[in-house]
Amino acid sequence: MFSLLFVNQAEGKDFVVVIDAGHGGKDPGAKGKSINEKTINLSVAQKLGSLISQNHKDVKVVYTRKTDVFVDLDERANIANRNKADLFISIHTNAVKRGSAVAGTETYTLGLARTDENLEVAMRENSAILLEDNYLQKYEGFDPNSSESYIIFEFMQNKHMEQSISLASEVQKSFVSAKRKNRGVRQAGFLVLRKTGMPSILVELGYISNPAEEQFMKGAEGQRRLATAIYNAFTKYKREYDRKKGGVSGNVFTAPLIEIKEENNQVEPVEAPKNEAKTVTKKVGEKTSSSKELKGVVIYKIQILTSDKKLSANSKLFKGYKNVDYFVEKGIYKYTYGEMSDLNAIRKLRRQVARDFKDAFIVAFKDGEKVKY
Repeated sequence: MFSLLFVNQAEGKDFVVVIDAGHGGKDPGAKGKSINEKTINLSVAQKLGSLISQNHKDVKVVYTRKTDVFVDLDERANIANRNKADLFISIHTNAVKRGSAVAGTETYTLGLARTDENLEVAMRENSAILLEDNYLQKYEGFDPNSSESYIIFEFMQNKHMEQSISLASEVQKSFVSAKRKNRGVRQAGFLVLRKTGMPSILVELGYISNPAEEQFMKGAEGQRRLATAIYNAFTKYKREYDRKKGGVSGNVFTAPLIEIKEENNQVEPVEAPKNEAKTVTKKVGEKTSSSKELKGVVIYKIQILTSDKKLSANSKLFKGYKNVDYFVEKGIYKYTYGEMSDLNAIRKLRRQVARDFKDAFIVAFKDGEKVKY
């Protein structure tokens, strides 16, 4: 049925990035005075893909669309999953009430929207499903305009959350370097991210409802600046990805960052959770360390989930588990259960915990710091 899959044809690629230009065809997205969101999204997506293909010879670029066509939200995720993508980047343009002076960029990961503003963005983007055939059956009765439908995202645990937030943070930092107004890294329930089996982000390039922003995003130079900022974030993410893989793939470390000439725009610092001192674990709901580690003794724990925000002790995400600890690493809250010096015993406990947290794994600490074992 679909002939919408566009791949940068090259052999031997070992990293796949899917670039998704939001909306398209009968779905214009947000409407500006002289241009629609779908057109901006597609132009920036193509420029981003071109930069990656030119500078990362070991990366295959896949587009969910390369022309003005309509693609179902689920199919966009399916394209990424079928291609066994390592990364999914969805490009969008924001909007608020006409005449608003709101401006700037923000990057989202999957999660429960914790502000009305984030929820409104998700509702607007998810409303695209209303143009799909049999959307009620396909999305199991999900109503994009009903806040009650979004409660499902509270219980979704994406095992790629840490990588997604890491990339989202890099994107916002790159926008700051490009002198774009920074609106931070956020979470919301986006259907296009729901079924992706890899780190995934949704980028809101700016506000088409702001006349100045519309003109910036409409022009080729503005689109180039936006695409270049995302490219630089991708390049930094890819370097770290290869470092963790334990080797250099292709031209990974020679792929250049691209300088973006400064403009006289005011920016705000990236908002992210601050790292705790070292990686000392703490009891959820308490301010003091809960660790009982003896000096020089390795203590094993089971990491059950991660979050970009600090969770309360009675959070439903803990599924009734008590005595949950946490530590903060690279701005991400990481929650653990159990505390043992016997590796075999913690392995047995992990098998039990995996019934509730299927992606749970063991982490080790020595003298309060996380170590490899």
